[in-house]
Amino acid sequence: MRALLLTFSWQELRHHPWRNAAAVVAVMLGVALAFSVHLINASALDEFSSAVRSVNGQPDLELRAAQGSFDEALFARVVRHPQVALASPVVEASATAVVGDRRLPLRIVGVDALVLPTLAPALMPVPADGAERFSLFAPGQVFLNAAARTALGDTVQRVTLQIGTQRREVQVAGSVSAGGTALAVMDIGAAQELFGRVGQLTRIDLRLVDGTDRAAFTRALEGAPDWPSNVRIAEPGDAAERVSNLSRAYRVNLTVLALVALFTGAFLVFSVLALSVAKRAQQFALLGVLGLTPRGRLGLVLAESLLLGAVGSVAGIALGAALAVFALKVLGGDLGGGYFAGVAPTLRWSSGAALLYGALGIAAAGVGGWWPARAAQSLPEAQTLKGLGATAPQRGGRLVPLALLAIGVALARLPPIADIPVAAYLSVGFLLVGGIAALPWLIALLYDRLAPAFAQRVLPMLAIERARRMRGTAAVAVSGVVASLSLAVALTVMVASFRDSVTRWLDVVLPADLYLRVAGSTGSNGGDDAAFTPAFVQRLAQLPGVARTGTLRLRPLLLDPARPAVSLIGRSFEDGGAARTLPLVGEALPVPAGQIGIYVSEAMVDLYDARPGTTFAPLARGLGTTSTFFVAGVWRDYVRQFGTITMDARDFERLTGDRSASDVSLWLTPGAAEGEVQAAVRQLAADEPGLGDAVELSSVAQIRATSLRIFDRSFAVTYWLQAVAIAIGLFGIAASFSAQVLARRKEFGLMAHLGFTRRQVLAVVAGEGAAWTAIGAVAGLALGLAVSVVLVHVVNPQSFHWTMDLLVPWRRLVALCAAVVAAGTLTAWLAGRAAAGRDAVLAVKEDW
Repeated sequence: MRALLLTFSWQELRHHPWRNAAAVVAVMLGVALAFSVHLINASALDEFSSAVRSVNGQPDLELRAAQGSFDEALFARVVRHPQVALASPVVEASATAVVGDRRLPLRIVGVDALVLPTLAPALMPVPADGAERFSLFAPGQVFLNAAARTALGDTVQRVTLQIGTQRREVQVAGSVSAGGTALAVMDIGAAQELFGRVGQLTRIDLRLVDGTDRAAFTRALEGAPDWPSNVRIAEPGDAAERVSNLSRAYRVNLTVLALVALFTGAFLVFSVLALSVAKRAQQFALLGVLGLTPRGRLGLVLAESLLLGAVGSVAGIALGAALAVFALKVLGGDLGGGYFAGVAPTLRWSSGAALLYGALGIAAAGVGGWWPARAAQSLPEAQTLKGLGATAPQRGGRLVPLALLAIGVALARLPPIADIPVAAYLSVGFLLVGGIAALPWLIALLYDRLAPAFAQRVLPMLAIERARRMRGTAAVAVSGVVASLSLAVALTVMVASFRDSVTRWLDVVLPADLYLRVAGSTGSNGGDDAAFTPAFVQRLAQLPGVARTGTLRLRPLLLDPARPAVSLIGRSFEDGGAARTLPLVGEALPVPAGQIGIYVSEAMVDLYDARPGTTFAPLARGLGTTSTFFVAGVWRDYVRQFGTITMDARDFERLTGDRSASDVSLWLTPGAAEGEVQAAVRQLAADEPGLGDAVELSSVAQIRATSLRIFDRSFAVTYWLQAVAIAIGLFGIAASFSAQVLARRKEFGLMAHLGFTRRQVLAVVAGEGAAWTAIGAVAGLALGLAVSVVLVHVVNPQSFHWTMDLLVPWRRLVALCAAVVAAGTLTAWLAGRAAAGRDAVLAVKEDW
């Protein structure tokens, strides 16, 4: 086998380097994209998880508030428990650090420095040179980590903290070694006073006595009759799991998209080797006569495919690592999803992942080479040596494609596995393979009906007849472009559908003219410190040009320690109720008397089984109330992936006693000048203590433009992967046509002897290119639309827990298909120019 590879196979590679290079490049790009995405995501996730561990430390258990904070009397209770060896109280809050014109979101952690060395040494303050001896216990002293110092300046001495509407100035007294995003550590007593939470805690970390059963300890605490209802007990690993869950669906989908190029590369290997086997059919037959068994021919072609895959995989691993290093420096680990914003990871090399993705590249090449190897194995030696080895046109073969398509449809109806749409991904694969397997039948179906229309026109007739009678060859040539085009169509439809749904969603959730919030606040995550008091909102409503105001209050609420916190929103429902304020999915249900109506996002239905028409007890437990909450409707929320609960602002105020607002919306009177109203709002904010220039005032047009810009940035990687897949497909069809044309020099020479001019021969070749790529475009469009239905209605709801409406951008798809047909026709014409010259005429002499 080795001798044949070094002689027989090497000669093929040497004579047709570009065709084989196309297969190698396809595998290389597929492996490189998938491996680089894996390295980037793994590095960012590892860095983010390390930062979480450094901040949270390594306790045995954590007591966390479901929302806000809890009474510190609980600390005195648990620290005396005989099974608790050590307890560490923590107060956490978010603020905006202001230094000159620089504003930085800053996480502030108040700690007890006496217990930190044991539980969370990374948070241990290190006083700066010249700092007071007991500065870590002094009020108004903070210790910054490296990320905060880099953003604010290494020499910064004093920082102004914006906490809601309050501003406090603190002194930088040293540093902490904790990694991750910007962080400040201070004494817990000083933090409680700074945040206005005297007597309150947000977390207690526990180290248990050796040999303590954690599960039994947890059950004993939670089973106590006086246990606070708003306190959750979590394992320390739950925090790391939440970090992983935050981005898992995004990471998996991005990896699958990256593997699209590798999937297309498998078809390109198939195309290249199938044409190579067809051209070398007589040589394979001669090897058979000389003693090479059919099994040996099978092994030889498979070895060629695996060799192409190995070379492409090695090059792909190197290229993928280089791409990952570049992306980590430029993007900082955030590929557009926003999950790792602010994280600056270093590359985490994984030999296991390199071997895995390298093996995937080799396996893809092996799969692509299997059918050409089978064709080489089944060659009739005697007939092939006489030039009679061509197979008859395929007539049947409908059963296998139909079975594959049916399996694909069935898989699309299965539920996800561990919140990952595994069956849906397999469904896409079966649909693509089944559709490509049906190409010969589709060619016969279409061109058998088109052929009579061109029977009287010689040049089109020759092009159509070759496509009809060589449908197997045509299917091989266009299989790569069908795979890439169908996936490009599917992604185009999915992105267009999502963008259209987001645009219409913004129309519903942004009904007002102006929106007001504190700069640096994150409306998607919420916080416990609201910015605007009821008095300030009332003064806004009295401004000239303001018709009315609406408020929104957002709080994080931890319902399940193993999941990220959901968002609890209290908002003003205008006339018409939730139906006019929220983008509901279906009709709103009437709320039974004595119950409180809530409207949940689609993620709440999937993750917490909060279905319309049922009561939702976890919310009552989270809020520590005996009220009954009725799920009156489900709405689309494209901002918060892990669940949102919305209720009327009046119910929210009654349950929580909180009348402040996180966001304020302003409706203007007809004819009011928006600029004048904005100036009046800013002046009013400047007169409010603590607000001043901290107010962020945006028009609905500005918010829409920013939202859509973020959307386009999030899908920038998708567009890039889509372009790579299309380029690989077109490269494959170029290699296929070049090989076909070179193998048909005798045919072109015979046509020249029969009186065809060179221009007419090129017209026939270009016509064949148009006929073949046209059928590829039709098949790719049909398959792409089928796959887009799976992506829109199965993959997205199962991955991100939101739905969208299907939108088909016909103009864009027609332009994409036309570009593919034009590229295929041009490629065939260019390849024909090289084979339709004098050498083609002389090639006929080989048979004389």
